[in-house]
Amino acid sequence: MRIVFAGTPEFALPTLQAIADSGHELVGVFTQPDRPAGRGRKLKPSPVKAAALDLGLPVFQPEKLKKNAEALEQLAALEPDVMVVVAYGLILPKAVLELPTYGCLNVHASLLPRWRGAAPIARAIEAGDAETGVTIMQMDVGLDTGDMLAVRRWPIDETTTAGALHDALAAQGGAALVEVLDALPDGLKPEPQDDAKATYAAMLDKAEAAVDWSQPAMRIARLVRAFSPWPVVHAELDGDRVRFWQAVSRNTSAAAEPGTVVAAGRDGIDIATVDGILRVTELQLPGKRRMSAADAANGRDWIGTRFG
Repeated sequence: MRIVFAGTPEFALPTLQAIADSGHELVGVFTQPDRPAGRGRKLKPSPVKAAALDLGLPVFQPEKLKKNAEALEQLAALEPDVMVVVAYGLILPKAVLELPTYGCLNVHASLLPRWRGAAPIARAIEAGDAETGVTIMQMDVGLDTGDMLAVRRWPIDETTTAGALHDALAAQGGAALVEVLDALPDGLKPEPQDDAKATYAAMLDKAEAAVDWSQPAMRIARLVRAFSPWPVVHAELDGDRVRFWQAVSRNTSAAAEPGTVVAAGRDGIDIATVDGILRVTELQLPGKRRMSAADAANGRDWIGTRFG
């Protein structure tokens, strides 16, 4: 089949490559326009654009698709059987959704209808979900509301970070998408979503990354993992910001004010919370690289130190 791909960030790359490696024909790629990046603020292509050019594919970068006759003409000229959309970042109007023979398919990083929206990976970890996954969905005009065509599940444990989960789900999404493409000519049995079970994954906000020591240790630990690698949970120490990259909760109590370090050693740095102990196992001190808490504990008297 003739496939048009639409995507922008790194999460979309495994699916793009999986299609390229399949027996299907990639005829064009849509991605967002180059954006300023780095200290020099020079224009930088998206990861998808860079990969598409390496594959020798034509690339289209409209600012928007809604009410954009030129973009619609470009898409129509490619005569797609299917448009595959992975974290594209632009709203697809009805005219685009209806143009390909088999419509538009989306690779979404959650078990729909749970975690519709912009940040499903982080929100699943933050909420303490035991599992998540990817859903291949037939797109419609709603926000992640289309019928489900395939689902792949993936476990979440107390060490799973958003970064690791991102990579795992990106790979799972590519494999699942190709299976759906292979099955499309013979038809699939779409499964409608149960809107009553829907939850919304709001976009991450940097303001959420500051530790609130009045929260239980279990919640703070989940937030640390959910916000790694961005925006990274942090706490103030002597006027400086310390970033926490990995942490677990301990179901023990300490006779200390929340935010106070009660132990430090090779197992981690233990910090009292309103309920339980937060054991930080990887952190980043001001002006330093990421390090294990064991390394950070060497040569420094942490016990009694209090984070703000």
